[in-house]
Amino acid sequence: MKIEIPAASGLEAAVKREIERMGLGEAPAIRGRIVLEGDWNTVARLNVRLRAGERVLAVLGEFPASTFDELFEGVFCIPWEELLSAKCKILLDGKSVESKLAAVKAAGGVVKKAILKRLGEKLRVRTFDESGERAIVGVSLYRDVATVTLDTSGDGLHKRGYRVKTYDAPLRETMAAAVIEDSFYRRDRCFADPFCGSGTIPIEAALYARGISPGHARTFDFTRFKGVPKDALRRANEEAQGDVWRGEIAPIFASDLSPRAVELAKEHARRAGVEKDIRFSVADMGAFSSVTPYGILVSNPPYGERMTGDLPALYRALRAMIMRLPDWSAYVITAFEDAERILGRPDRRKLLYNAHLKCSLLSYFGKKPVSS
Repeated sequence: MKIEIPAASGLEAAVKREIERMGLGEAPAIRGRIVLEGDWNTVARLNVRLRAGERVLAVLGEFPASTFDELFEGVFCIPWEELLSAKCKILLDGKSVESKLAAVKAAGGVVKKAILKRLGEKLRVRTFDESGERAIVGVSLYRDVATVTLDTSGDGLHKRGYRVKTYDAPLRETMAAAVIEDSFYRRDRCFADPFCGSGTIPIEAALYARGISPGHARTFDFTRFKGVPKDALRRANEEAQGDVWRGEIAPIFASDLSPRAVELAKEHARRAGVEKDIRFSVADMGAFSSVTPYGILVSNPPYGERMTGDLPALYRALRAMIMRLPDWSAYVITAFEDAERILGRPDRRKLLYNAHLKCSLLSYFGKKPVSS
């Protein structure tokens, strides 16, 4: 089947690298989605192992749809009875770009009617109590062509299960993982986040260093669909266990000025199973230093509503701290408009969106490690 993986704008390359490491070949990015071919075992592997992708969508059909009749017929032709039961709870997710069918809500109604009619005829039922499996059906209309997908993940892949509470607009786990994937970080290099908040960035770094799959402890909607191999998820988890690194990793430092934030971060690290890999402390950002060369700093400093004090002064202090780490590479995620002016011109700049908030990823590269 054709599979699509939505990715955060600007971080598609991180998802593509993950897919290549899984041995699934090259996967192009098309309108913010990574596209590849596979089967239900591929779907299981992607759901379990992807760090940066947002969801895993099975593409069920693509067809011209410039009218509601064409949309209805196209959806009706999909063999829904091979995937869903008569008790399924259908939820719709749609969007329309440069298409005659611009009324997304009305299009969703047409799609649901077509699915229920098909299920009713093929399964010989007249009523649907929606007490069974969840089916999140996506309909993307682009230039009068409809793409119909079935969400195999269910809850977004950023929901790893370890974060039970939030603290001051946290970064999504998938975005934190994508930034780490996009950095020079490896398990033999020190890592630091001096604004750790509830711990998302250092925890994702530890999971990455350990090779622990982010989806190993959660469930997915695809396991309740018809036609899916019963052992697909078990096999994917067993395969992922083979990647876990049980040796030494370089220290991961996480600090925050708030004792409450640090305690919450420790709890999240414990739930993620990486509490022994992270050195937490309650400390001001300016206190961080290291004599270990070639480390990696990734952080999401305060900005806007998260900061009640002198924001320019905080970023000047951050610049001074980075300057004391000349061999380190620093990656700063921020929506503060003057960040680049204060921190200096980055070696690389990317536009990101965190929960629909426009941000920049400013990358400052340190010295390359000396080859042995």
